[in-house]
Amino acid sequence: MNSDTPVTDAVFEAFLHCETKAYLLHESLDSQPKFGVAEEGLSQQFKQRASEWLRSSFGDEKVYVGTPSQRTLKQGFHRIVLRPLIKSSDLCTEPDALWRMPLVSGATSFQYNPVRFVRNEKVSRFDKLMLAFDALALNQHSSKPLCSGKLIYGSQYNIVTVPLAKFFENVRHFVMQVKKQQKSRVAPPLVLNKHCPECEFRARCRQIAVENDDLSLLANMTVKERQKLNDKGIFSVTQLSYTFRPRRRRAFKGSQAFKHEHALKALAIRKDRIHVVGTPTFNTPEGTVYLDVEGVPDRDFYYLIGLRYKARDDYVHHSFWADSLSDERDMWVSCLGALKLLQNPRLFHYGRYETLFLKRMRSRYSDQSVDDGFLDQLIASSVNLLSLTYAQVYFPTYSNSLKDIARWLGFEWSESEASGRQALLWRAQWETTRDPTVKRRLVAYNQEDCQAVQKVAEAIANICSERPSTAAEAISMNVSSLDRDSPLRFGPLQYVAPDFKAINEAAYWDYQRNKIYVRTNDRLKRISRRKINDTTGSPPVNKSIQAKENRPPVCPKCNSTRYYRNGRFSSVIYDLRFSSAGVRRWVVRYNFNRYQCRNCKNGHNELPRQERYGMHLKAYVLCQIIELRVSQRAVGRNLKALFGLQMSVTSVNCIKISATKQYEATYRGILQRIVEGPLVHADETRVMIKGEAHYVWVFTNLEDVAYIYSESRDASTAREMLTAFKGVLVSDFYAGYDSVDCAQQKCLIHLLRDINQDVLNEPFNVELEELAHGFAGLLRPMVATVDRFGLKAYHLRRHKLAVSRFYRTLSGRDYKTDVAAGYKKRFEKNRDKLFTFLEHDGVPWNNNNAEHAIKAFARLRNVIGANGTPKGVREYLLLLSISETCKYKGISFLDFLRSGEIDLEAFAAIHDKHGKLVAEPVDRLRVGPFPTLID
Repeated sequence: MNSDTPVTDAVFEAFLHCETKAYLLHESLDSQPKFGVAEEGLSQQFKQRASEWLRSSFGDEKVYVGTPSQRTLKQGFHRIVLRPLIKSSDLCTEPDALWRMPLVSGATSFQYNPVRFVRNEKVSRFDKLMLAFDALALNQHSSKPLCSGKLIYGSQYNIVTVPLAKFFENVRHFVMQVKKQQKSRVAPPLVLNKHCPECEFRARCRQIAVENDDLSLLANMTVKERQKLNDKGIFSVTQLSYTFRPRRRRAFKGSQAFKHEHALKALAIRKDRIHVVGTPTFNTPEGTVYLDVEGVPDRDFYYLIGLRYKARDDYVHHSFWADSLSDERDMWVSCLGALKLLQNPRLFHYGRYETLFLKRMRSRYSDQSVDDGFLDQLIASSVNLLSLTYAQVYFPTYSNSLKDIARWLGFEWSESEASGRQALLWRAQWETTRDPTVKRRLVAYNQEDCQAVQKVAEAIANICSERPSTAAEAISMNVSSLDRDSPLRFGPLQYVAPDFKAINEAAYWDYQRNKIYVRTNDRLKRISRRKINDTTGSPPVNKSIQAKENRPPVCPKCNSTRYYRNGRFSSVIYDLRFSSAGVRRWVVRYNFNRYQCRNCKNGHNELPRQERYGMHLKAYVLCQIIELRVSQRAVGRNLKALFGLQMSVTSVNCIKISATKQYEATYRGILQRIVEGPLVHADETRVMIKGEAHYVWVFTNLEDVAYIYSESRDASTAREMLTAFKGVLVSDFYAGYDSVDCAQQKCLIHLLRDINQDVLNEPFNVELEELAHGFAGLLRPMVATVDRFGLKAYHLRRHKLAVSRFYRTLSGRDYKTDVAAGYKKRFEKNRDKLFTFLEHDGVPWNNNNAEHAIKAFARLRNVIGANGTPKGVREYLLLLSISETCKYKGISFLDFLRSGEIDLEAFAAIHDKHGKLVAEPVDRLRVGPFPTLID
């Protein structure tokens, strides 16, 4: 583009909308989008009608079309000049008209003021800036500067005189920016904005933005926020997604306000998955009506209302149309009449537009023909879905618009370019032509918007019904399941320069203390030498044993009798020796001979191969890492400090692995006893492995506990575990347990806590408070009976009559508040599972047994950390199952491990008969899956 080219009004108009558009405007397009053609056509039609209106107002002799000569303008022959071309050295514009106005009232001197035609019913700052641009171009041909211009707008051709002095400075600044852009010939940074839907370059710009993953794709991000991120070096949506850190929310109510987080939106887009903040509660109750309204914003006029609701088994749609503003009241009254025919209607809509519509209709048509009480309740109970998708439910879409979210969910409009802006053009076309095809198109668009609102509402309801999960098959994932790791943490670093690594490692504490400080501090030098000497010694041997002569008569490989002794060898076993007074280190050396065949060179030892560590030492290590929840590294330091034994982390882990193999049968026995018993408590909790959420399930009765690892929270784990179970399952209200085919008892403590919290959250909800007191009055006598007689069905059955009365009262109540109605539905849905304990002996009314077992794993989970592996977690769970079962049976986990026994039931029987194990045989070699020396 030539830098001497004057700035035209078209380029200036484009610059006001978007710098990129102004830069690209000189490029020719092969085709123009349908939207641009329709918009331009309506604008030209309005300008033509406004020109004809001026002609009829002033007469043809006073109106000139085109650009008159300078002499004609100076003489003022014409009152109105239509579509003149005003051109100077640096500006070129074509205002819609020039209007001759006297400089002073009654004076003969005059000047021509610019006139712009605006199709909208309201003028904007943009229209005034365009008018100021025309005036600035005219000033270069006028001896006196122009101070005002005129805007003719709306269907009634209203005229407003606009003072222009305060706009000139802004216009000059924008013109200088356009000239600078033309001169540099460098494309400005591409930024998507609100003008994009009506721009002819939108497809080209969006494609580039998507390829660059530009931040401007996030529609809710302001220019200031984007610039702040750019200053930090964040230019793409993917980069922004890695900055999200889940925050812990405080317990008090004032901190529960949720704000939109751009980083979480970017994370949802990167993972292509819905992310949920907090625990939103949402459902679609009976009487749900999906609402969508079409109107003309600049005229404050609503012309189409769409209602969609379920009648019996099918959905029906009603449309209410207004031809003009005078028909708006009849349209509204007809809509209210249809809503009154429904039972307890509740409006669901998307966005603030419908909220304003309801309030304006109430204020406009508040008379005797409209039921104010019904309308007030309708407005109070209406639900704006955007409030959830904006702050708590993050769909993987660049914007929170209904179109983007519904399309992501799989919904499509019949018109590919359907939008609110397009609907305004259709309405303008219908008002001009009264074409019934255009009207049908608008009604169909409104119906599809209602269907889209339904699609989004049902999706949100499904999301809110899920528990926090990161399972692949889940609809969404809760941000509470994400790691809260700080961006600055201990561990290996990624260095941008190789020299940084050497410099950083030279600053480590142990490096400086052992390599640097010892050169200047004699005391540190002595300490360093002492440490070296301490690590070289080996523990003394407490006892040496000579193996018996075991020379083979013939070679087992070649049957040769030519065997000879090939040296003397020894094997040292490190163990612990327990007594009633304490525990001490015990080291035994076994001396043995080695024989070799002269024929085939096959070797043979007198003593079978032994492990390095004894059984009691292994039992001590397992007790430390499982029961006392000491880390494997800390166990090694513990053994060195107390017993002078060197044991690496690898050795500790190998002890855990070998014990897992040995006690596999013990674990299977625990599972079998749980399944064959009359009662099972079940619960589950989350465990983070390599940054991903997995789950640990616990199944327990009064004597056995079993933990099971699962990659997801899918109920298939519970179903597989309890396939042959015929007793009573006690669990919380997770829906997955309902798939288990057995009698069930839901935890009433969970229900009580939920009701109690909701009453605290809504202290003025009389319905909820009444329901809470009724439930407490029902449960309190049952608890008193349990305290007096225990879990005996003989004494508990008498409360079944009170349960029946409670449900009769509940079914007769019609709750108005959502929370109370939700609890009524919850009680009715779980009626057969809330009071099962009244009919069975030994069945508790709460799930505290499983929750207690879950706490044991939660404490061990802190030791395992997030760097564990599925295999390692399974090994921990097997040993933890045995540890907790020992605790439930009242026996010592350490004694069981030291005994060498595999059968827990057999060991428990011996323990009950003889008491605690305090000593063991000495110098006896045990051979088996866990071979060692017993002292």
